[in-house]
Amino acid sequence: MTPINAIDTTTSDAQSSAPAKILGKDDFLNMLIAQLQHQDPLNPADSTEFTAQLAQFSSLEQLSNIHDSLKNMEQFQASLTHSQAVSYIGKEITASGNGLLLEDGQAATCHFELEANAAMTAVSVYDATGGFVNSFETGALGLGRQSAVWNGMDLDGNPMPPGVYRFEIQAVDAANQNVTVTPLMGALVTGVSFKDNTAYLITELQTVAIDAVIDVSEAPPPPTAVAAQPEINSN
Repeated sequence: MTPINAIDTTTSDAQSSAPAKILGKDDFLNMLIAQLQHQDPLNPADSTEFTAQLAQFSSLEQLSNIHDSLKNMEQFQASLTHSQAVSYIGKEITASGNGLLLEDGQAATCHFELEANAAMTAVSVYDATGGFVNSFETGALGLGRQSAVWNGMDLDGNPMPPGVYRFEIQAVDAANQNVTVTPLMGALVTGVSFKDNTAYLITELQTVAIDAVIDVSEAPPPPTAVAAQPEINSN
């Protein structure tokens, strides 16, 4: 015998998993027309109720138009952002990021911003594969933008090859409490990419979102080559 209180879970699950249908303005209008077509001529719909239904349809129409307008405005804003992003190509930017460029025979400067005074700041440097390279500490630093210089060598004092590296920073105050640090990087924008209505700037260090840019400036001119002077024969 089947228990009286048995529940058909299959039917319940199928009903609960079925997607809910959302009525739009066209569905609402079709329902209103069907109501008018099938009303009893001897007992027509109340004029007050009919007026209220028309008002509801008018409100639905206005909301739909507002939604379309906002969607068009969003697309227009995205096109403006894309146009603005293209103008960044060839410019030097400062943005949130921890990329670090090491050039041959030179030291590299790590830029960052402290949200409070720091009694000590520790900088760790990693190579492009994430391998640890070196770490060093700085003295006390005040809040705001600061910098620390990496000598371009590993822990054993061996010079590292030129290329792109990554740095991480930790800072503590006089009470040995952590201080929030934002790593910064300066880089030349070489291209732009777009994804999910967001513009990304491609640099020699890493790709950053356009809203991560803090400063924009003209790129420095390339160094001019010095022409060799002809030798003068004194004989």
